[in-house]
Amino acid sequence: MLLMEGSQLLRALTIQHALTAVPEERFNRVARLAGRALNVCLSYVILPDRGRPCLKATHGFTPTDPDRWIAFTQAVLGGRTQAVIADLRREPLCANHGFVLSDPYLRFFAAQAICGPDGSIVGALCIADREADRLRPHDLPIFADLAAIADREISMVESATTDELTRLSNRRGFTLMGEHALALCRRNQQCATVIGIDLDRFKSINDNFGHAAGDAVLKTFAKLLVQRFRTADVVARVGGDEFAVLCSGATADSMKATISRLARDFSSSSLAHDYPELSWSAGVEDFNWKNSATLDDLMRASDRRMYRSKVSKRRLPAVTQSAVASNG
Repeated sequence: MLLMEGSQLLRALTIQHALTAVPEERFNRVARLAGRALNVCLSYVILPDRGRPCLKATHGFTPTDPDRWIAFTQAVLGGRTQAVIADLRREPLCANHGFVLSDPYLRFFAAQAICGPDGSIVGALCIADREADRLRPHDLPIFADLAAIADREISMVESATTDELTRLSNRRGFTLMGEHALALCRRNQQCATVIGIDLDRFKSINDNFGHAAGDAVLKTFAKLLVQRFRTADVVARVGGDEFAVLCSGATADSMKATISRLARDFSSSSLAHDYPELSWSAGVEDFNWKNSATLDDLMRASDRRMYRSKVSKRRLPAVTQSAVASNG
């Protein structure tokens, strides 16, 4: 499948749902350039959209069975970054394919992987023609360069949904993934919970130790969150020292143990050792698939609970133990 896998799946999903909102013209331009520069009768771009690979852009004629073309492209590329078939009639995988034996009677096909920022394949730029041996050796770098334009577009989308400092999702990425996750939960009649987390007394670290120290604290705390929550959970930095987590299939009660373990992780970390005044507060809000609550509603509710926790802690001596408020 033309998507990232394993631990990269969450980022792939963020990218693909961000791509849903990306104007098609970005990739239509790439398809047009490939068709004209390489003088072929068909060029197209495959990218994920709404959870599945699709023909994001085409130039030339429009394939009548997009799913079949996508399956064919995936089979030919097979995880490689480039595949060139000089004559489809001589390739066992393709010789009996409908678009070889009948209209449009294609003879040549080539695919170049489109990659995400980490090098994982997320799509493909493809060209095809009715004449065999359409690419000369010096055309191959041009073909790769054209796909690299799409790579850069993907990187721009990824950058728009990622916090540069912590590499977590940013607020936009959290919104894209969170809204999709809640839609799935509502469709599957499944619970979910949103956790708002805020670092206490973080400003004093910037004031007393400098912003470089503050940045290091944020990155370390982000790593603690990633290590403690599931890979399927959406973990984000949504503001300066504000974080949010969306956990599908979970409730405030079921997350108590996870939050307790996070508190222990924090207490034994370098953060608690180096900055004894630092702590964190959290607020947890449940999602009920039966009502119409939006992600924004849940975030506001979890923020209110988190700030109540923060206020209650101010009445106590400074400690590293976190305070958590939930509706569980």
